[in-house]
Amino acid sequence: MIIGLTGSIASGKSTVAKMLEKYRFPIVDADQVARLVVEPGEPALTEIVAAFGEEILLEDGSLNRKKLGDLIFHDPSKRAILNGIIHPAIRKEMLRQRDEWLNNGAEVVIMDIPLLFESKLQHFVEKILVVSLSEEKQLERLMERNQLNEEEARARISSQLPLSVKEEGADAVIYNESTLEKTEQQLNYILKEWGLV
Repeated sequence: MIIGLTGSIASGKSTVAKMLEKYRFPIVDADQVARLVVEPGEPALTEIVAAFGEEILLEDGSLNRKKLGDLIFHDPSKRAILNGIIHPAIRKEMLRQRDEWLNNGAEVVIMDIPLLFESKLQHFVEKILVVSLSEEKQLERLMERNQLNEEEARARISSQLPLSVKEEGADAVIYNESTLEKTEQQLNYILKEWGLV
């Protein structure tokens, strides 16, 4: 079974991913893959340099994320060029990792994809597990975690699909509202329901 794990900013998806590690399920992490595909020597980095110039590299030949971020932040056309390079590379590497696990006999693979719905990657997985919480709690956690004011936090939250929409597309939802124990109980229950533990 291939499970897509997703949520929204400050919903606790990473916490649930850590809990899943205890079950020894292999995890394909989209954020790690995103860093991997732009390492020196990777084709995506070569393409990025061709599109944006050598000045987006640090002295050691690695990507200067801040410089690239500044370039694309206010320019949708440049952002589209970057996404056109990075997204296919990330997808390809995620599928390669997924298939490698399956070919090596893994029964279950977790695909940890923060923007699963936004990127329309539902077809990558067989089941979707959404980590959710109330908007108030999400706002509170994000402000606290990232030291943001309410306006900044709301802007970040609204850049993603609402959790209510993600819940509608989920096969199961973990409500990460209260204690870690409660969250873990829900996870365990879902895994039992799906016949995985």
